[in-house]
Amino acid sequence: MKSILGKLSAILRRDLLTAIRHRTGFAFTGLGLLTQLAAFYFLSRAIGPGFRPGGVEYFPFLLVGTGVYTFFVMTTQAFLSTVQEAQQTGTMEVLMTTSTPPAQLVVLSSISACAANLVSLVLYLVAGVALFRAPIHANALSCLAVAFLSLAIAMALGIAAATVQITFQKGSALVWLLSSGLWFLSGTMFPIESLPTPLALAARAIPLTYAVEGLRRALLQGQSPVEMAQTLGALAAFSFVLLPLTLAALSISLRRARQNGTLSFY
Repeated sequence: MKSILGKLSAILRRDLLTAIRHRTGFAFTGLGLLTQLAAFYFLSRAIGPGFRPGGVEYFPFLLVGTGVYTFFVMTTQAFLSTVQEAQQTGTMEVLMTTSTPPAQLVVLSSISACAANLVSLVLYLVAGVALFRAPIHANALSCLAVAFLSLAIAMALGIAAATVQITFQKGSALVWLLSSGLWFLSGTMFPIESLPTPLALAARAIPLTYAVEGLRRALLQGQSPVEMAQTLGALAAFSFVLLPLTLAALSISLRRARQNGTLSFY
């Protein structure tokens, strides 16, 4: 355990120093964040106050939905980018010869990006509340529970993308599916109740749906963990199944790629 924490600390310190050296990126990221928030704010004004999905105003509804969706996409992309960069620079095979288990190494290398994405989500929500006066009625315990379980699921999706990249060199396909298709079914910009019944049922099989719904209920409606028991239970079930499953799949794919000599294929 101490060894893992030491390695994690070294990776976080390295990535933090790298980020500090590229401070200009923070300015562009902040500008993009403000532009996106402004676009959603004026969109909600154009639609009008009569549209209140789930009993909440449309702007905070959009704020939470787009924030959680972006967090999932960026976290999945972070794991994929870690593997792709190692393959393209020719360091994948070298890294696999270290004493750290290969799957653990991939996860540790992506942790700082996951943390950065979580911070970005918090800043996005805070900016929406502070600058555009999005009304919230947060339950802190429920928010933390949803954030923890959503992080586990997002990491599982990222590990799955890394596994697909190592096995088939097509990890970007999973990111594409998440960014271009699943947002439609997850209630990111409109309630899933407005979908046809077959699509609404399909939406309930997607973990992102419960993450978006859970944070809306915790942050905008102030529901307690007891009131959110069904949503939290679904998130917990997805995380407990997906995370161990994807970690096992990543370990197997790395072992087979080493045996077949395809670790650096991209």
